[in-house]
Amino acid sequence: MFIAMNRFRVNPERVEEFEQIWLERETHLQGLPGFVEFHMLRGPEKEDHVLYASHTVWRSREDFEAWTHSEAFRKAHANAGQSKREGLYLGPPNFEGFEVIQTVGNASDA
Repeated sequence: MFIAMNRFRVNPERVEEFEQIWLERETHLQGLPGFVEFHMLRGPEKEDHVLYASHTVWRSREDFEAWTHSEAFRKAHANAGQSKREGLYLGPPNFEGFEVIQTVGNASDA
């Protein structure tokens, strides 16, 4: 399993706008080979930003990398550089990719 994360530092005055953009956007993820699930996470608020992270789970790194070269990826990121979003982010997103080495589930969910 592979987890792909992007961390976003968001202007605290534009948190509602950021969340609305993500809640309304087309992800183009459903039905892709190897896609498991997506989460948008709100993290701690600092003096100059609120930290968010997109968290996508894939069956494998290869499935994730195939998605990054796909038409679905291009569609999902088509509006990423819109000028109206100037000042929304404090710098570009920070990508982090992780190979899962252990998963612990809740036995009561079985």
